[in-house]
Amino acid sequence: MNFRITSFVCLISVGFAVGACSDEQIAKDKRTEAQKYFRSTNTVIPTSDELITFPALSKEFNAAPKRPQVNPDRNAYFGDLHVHTTLSFDASAFGTTASPEDAYRYAQGQAIMHPSGFEVQLAQPLDFYAVTDHGVFLGLINEAADTSSPISKYDFAKPYHDINESVDGGILDLAKRSKVFSNFVSDVVISLLDGTIDNTTINNVSKSAWSKTVAAANAAYQPGTFTTFAGYEFTSSTAEREALHRNVIFRSTERLPAVPFSRFNSINPEGLWDWMDWLRKQDIESLAIPHNSNGSNGAMFPLNDWADKPIDRDYAEQRLRNEPLAEITQVKGTSETHPLLSKNDEWANFEIFPLRTSTKILSDPPGSYVRNAWQRGLLMQKRVGANPYKFGVIGSSDTHTAAASLQEDNYFGKIGSFDSSAEKRGSIPASFLYGTLIKLVAPDMAEEVDGATYLNFSGYKYWGASGIAGVWAEENTREAIYDALRRKETFATSGTRIKVRFFAGYDFDEGQIDSPNLVKNAYQTGVTMGATLQASGERQPTFLTWAVADPNTARLQRMQVIKGWLEKGEHREQVYDVACSDGLNVDPHTHRCPDNGAQVSLNDCSTTANVGARELKSLWQDPNFMPGQKAFYYVRVLENPVCRWSTWDALRAGKTPRSDLPTTIQERAWSSPIWYGRRVESTSFAN
Repeated sequence: MNFRITSFVCLISVGFAVGACSDEQIAKDKRTEAQKYFRSTNTVIPTSDELITFPALSKEFNAAPKRPQVNPDRNAYFGDLHVHTTLSFDASAFGTTASPEDAYRYAQGQAIMHPSGFEVQLAQPLDFYAVTDHGVFLGLINEAADTSSPISKYDFAKPYHDINESVDGGILDLAKRSKVFSNFVSDVVISLLDGTIDNTTINNVSKSAWSKTVAAANAAYQPGTFTTFAGYEFTSSTAEREALHRNVIFRSTERLPAVPFSRFNSINPEGLWDWMDWLRKQDIESLAIPHNSNGSNGAMFPLNDWADKPIDRDYAEQRLRNEPLAEITQVKGTSETHPLLSKNDEWANFEIFPLRTSTKILSDPPGSYVRNAWQRGLLMQKRVGANPYKFGVIGSSDTHTAAASLQEDNYFGKIGSFDSSAEKRGSIPASFLYGTLIKLVAPDMAEEVDGATYLNFSGYKYWGASGIAGVWAEENTREAIYDALRRKETFATSGTRIKVRFFAGYDFDEGQIDSPNLVKNAYQTGVTMGATLQASGERQPTFLTWAVADPNTARLQRMQVIKGWLEKGEHREQVYDVACSDGLNVDPHTHRCPDNGAQVSLNDCSTTANVGARELKSLWQDPNFMPGQKAFYYVRVLENPVCRWSTWDALRAGKTPRSDLPTTIQERAWSSPIWYGRRVESTSFAN
């Protein structure tokens, strides 16, 4: 995250004294070189091959007396697999003091303290949660801040002493924290390069923090009721600031690497996959989940490998083996598709974050969005016989406060003191103090809209109250939920608890749609989301789509099936409405539902009563089906519109919502795809 406030920090720190930033400029130049080195050098610290065994969970623990019965038809469970706590260097710089233990308490419905001093609490608990602190610098900034620790005695650590002793969120506090965030990475790298600190010291700190993370996950795990995973974030990017971030989730905690593989070990995701393959040979199972592909500038789903050679079968199979999922939505935007990629999709412009992650540089859409990746995967399948992008989808939050902010009407941001108020998020005009000062020292962080000055710290206005990971699993345990993730029987939501089912088969008929054995029969005679339906001669498949609304949010407006395929080597796609609310019918020519009349009042955010559906269900066949055509299909479900979080902020402050932001939002859910074709990849992880 580039806040572009070096001059701002200097001026604030010295009371606007002329020439007082010369030393600061020298230090800045040195840090810039360290940043360039860090972004371009593949290995900074050698990979550790140490493995450790964690204490086994007790027999009494695993045999919980009230554990629900296993459901062979599978239950929908909702969770978040992308959560940062104080052990992440950036979260700590933002003022977060919440621990992994706090994160798990929050997920179970308890209130915890926000860095800005107010309590936050979920409206309803989640079913599973994973703390995924950054593997790089894991726990290091906390050690630097703790004046009793050996790390704190190093010169590089002194500016970070007691950084969270007080967090007031005021202008001086933000200036200090921006400086911490900007400088910490380069200060550590400089110290490594000049020999001030060694690899072993860094690894020992990370090992200790990782052990605390795993211990917290084990302590919070309640099989049958609440599931936790050991996980972390592999945070990398190219030299061009193209985000290549992934979360790594482990199936169990009995035996794990002592130190997570991080950006310190490689900037190349292929290095991460090699490490995961090596762990698999040690009977340690994991998967990686890319996120913020929208900010990757096309680097997340490329046509060439890291060495800029065309993707081959080995690359495709290795990637598929290690990355069966992608995060389609989170706070830094939705990565389903982009209006420039899907010009005939009226709902493509949904919570688009247009910038490369942590920059103010535009991100190029091709190769950055999930639907485009699925299309590229079909091309790769044709060229090399394997599909590297045959992944399912989840949502998650990427919160940096330990607390997922998922509700439009209760959005409290994601990065602590920096976006903790409507003013800082840019949803209401800046105060005279903020507005005047920012325009004076950092004019690119202010913007004029509707005759008023708004703060524009780092694209916060584009951020969203998103998202949630959904899985269909037999029970709420690590084994069952992980296996659902692995087989891609997953879906994503933008923050609500919509349940989505999706099946395909050749023997579905209308007489089954209201049967109590519908799901059982669908599993027996068809395939579910995440799988491949094998072609059967000239037979046309039928798709079963089923969505149930979140009872605590808006009703459903429509359900869609989106198809992607190749035609003469070119990407093609089509959006089909397949079920409408309020007794309305799909127009067979336009493939669209009529407007159901749902409205939102911008006076108080009230919505039209008794409009929309609690449930949508359909059996659908592709009107343009071609037996020999490889394709993918997925479901998208749209709620009735509600006020966006920025509108809620404005109305609560007695302000008019800004005209350049959407005032309303249609929350939604996405299923993982079902692929149709005549063959599947040879890897054991394909389906």
